[in-house]
Amino acid sequence: MFVATKSIALATTITGSLPRPQWFTQNLEGRPFLTAFNGDAVYREQYGDAVAALISDQTRAGLDIVTDGEMRFDLDVGGRSWFGYAFDRMDGLAPGNPGTTRPVGSLRRGFAQRAGTAGDIMSEFIDTLRPPRVVSAVGPGSLQYDAIWKVAQRLTARPVKMGSCCGQMLDRQVSAGFYKERRDQLFAFSRALNEEYQRLADAGCAVIQVEEPCLHGSGGIEGEISFKDYVAAFNVEVAGLRQKTEVWCHTCWGNPFAQRLAQAPSYKPALPYLDQLDVDVVTIEAAENDGAEIAEVAAALSADKKLCIGVVSHRSLQVELAENIAALIRKALHSVPPERLLLSSDCGFGRQGMSRTHALYKMIAIVRGANMVRRELGLRESEIAAADPRFRVQ
Repeated sequence: MFVATKSIALATTITGSLPRPQWFTQNLEGRPFLTAFNGDAVYREQYGDAVAALISDQTRAGLDIVTDGEMRFDLDVGGRSWFGYAFDRMDGLAPGNPGTTRPVGSLRRGFAQRAGTAGDIMSEFIDTLRPPRVVSAVGPGSLQYDAIWKVAQRLTARPVKMGSCCGQMLDRQVSAGFYKERRDQLFAFSRALNEEYQRLADAGCAVIQVEEPCLHGSGGIEGEISFKDYVAAFNVEVAGLRQKTEVWCHTCWGNPFAQRLAQAPSYKPALPYLDQLDVDVVTIEAAENDGAEIAEVAAALSADKKLCIGVVSHRSLQVELAENIAALIRKALHSVPPERLLLSSDCGFGRQGMSRTHALYKMIAIVRGANMVRRELGLRESEIAAADPRFRVQ
């Protein structure tokens, strides 16, 4: 059900994460969000101010759909909290045994070698993941996504998108032990997260983004779990949500330290599966390869789905020119009508990737580029307060 993007052609957003303000020094450190937010005055003030500041940045950049910048994540190594927030709070998990070999949860070509090589930046990311063990039935625990979303949504009239690492990515990282079959563990994570998403949707969240199904990143190589089961598990995770809210599936090629996890990545092996996902929107990276696979992905999606393309890179500090973003949008419009095309970043700007200043100007560039094309198509343009010459301070 299209909620946030129902009446907006070429709607603009970002993937989710943003760089932390330098003064936001507090961490949850394993606490449930509400325990810290309602009981720790310093955390409450810093967290609330950080979310407000980042929503302000997105608003003055002119984005149609905003996020909370994922400020619930601790300031950690390479963005471990994308996994770790769930690891530290879901039922059924316990800390892993020190000194045990950490699983490398990706079949992406070259990633395992990099992760196992001392002196490679990916080894630092893998060495600090601290994946847990599954010791009892998996449940949502104290994720409290609905409370986190409420804190952000009450700061703006624009829809706040809430994203979450999907259950199959969590399953890939943990050490098995409780469930007899890995497939049973996979579906347990999916059911637990669906329970959490239902609360989030019932609270009124207009966009729920489920991130990184294990389909596009494996280069067409099946592991212990089949692609058919991954599709089924994803659909269990989002079951019933499209009747309540707008559901997005985010796909990308990696983000820790702004690194690409796949060498020579391609969506082609995943094309038969993307349309089987029970979602409203599929997102892809398109900025780094100048939209080379937009047409093929668009052709693989049914008309009931929208396509969201990345038009700025999260891996480069070079801020894209609005003219080049407009050219990429025009290229996509050869394959996707404007009412089915959404614009974003390739992935998040956080996770030790770039500065807050770089992120701000990339967001402004997204909307400036979108407005150029909107003007050509006779569509409503977005106001960009940060680009209004009347407010320039010299």
